[in-house]
Amino acid sequence: MSNWFTDGGIVMYPLVGCGLVTVVLIGERSRFWWQLLQRQIPFTREILLQYRQDPIAVAAKLRQNQDLPIARIFWAALSLDRPTPQEFGLALEAAAQGEIQNLRRYQTAFDTVVSLAPLLGLLGTILGLMRSFSALPLGNLSAGAVGVSSGIGEALGSTAVGLIVAMVALVAGNGFRSLAKRQMQGMGDAIGQWELLYRNHYEQDFLERGGQPFAIFE
Repeated sequence: MSNWFTDGGIVMYPLVGCGLVTVVLIGERSRFWWQLLQRQIPFTREILLQYRQDPIAVAAKLRQNQDLPIARIFWAALSLDRPTPQEFGLALEAAAQGEIQNLRRYQTAFDTVVSLAPLLGLLGTILGLMRSFSALPLGNLSAGAVGVSSGIGEALGSTAVGLIVAMVALVAGNGFRSLAKRQMQGMGDAIGQWELLYRNHYEQDFLERGGQPFAIFE
């Protein structure tokens, strides 16, 4: 590896930088998704069940779990002052759009590494080949053939490093993108249930109050 770094030339520095960025992002996203998947699904089921039984009591639980995307989405709509079902739904949709960006965080960085790393590796190979052929003695080609062959092999090391970094970033990025897609689908289902429950409570309470709007906070 030390020989690859030395022979790869100046492009090895940005390649190593791309590799470090990829490792850091994989660590951050892995931690984020591990914590989210461990808590959000059970929390969503619990909060929907509790809302069916006692819609007033869920406010405190949502405030206590603001680190979860679904809790922030529910709270954004629930904290409105006497919203209609239409306003409630719009608030849920707007909050969900903001959380989608958080779920897709760093996808652009992964895509950039996937595109950039092979190009850097190819550039390192080209520069290495140029150095090898420039050192080839014109008067005695056979004498420099061995050195050129060795130089070509060494120059290809930067391409190998670039491809390795790109493949790692590609696999990780696609994995996190798949998790985000599945999570958005689950959140969409939960939001639909939450909106329907609110509409039912709103209509029931509206009739019981004789035309007064339904409110979570009195």
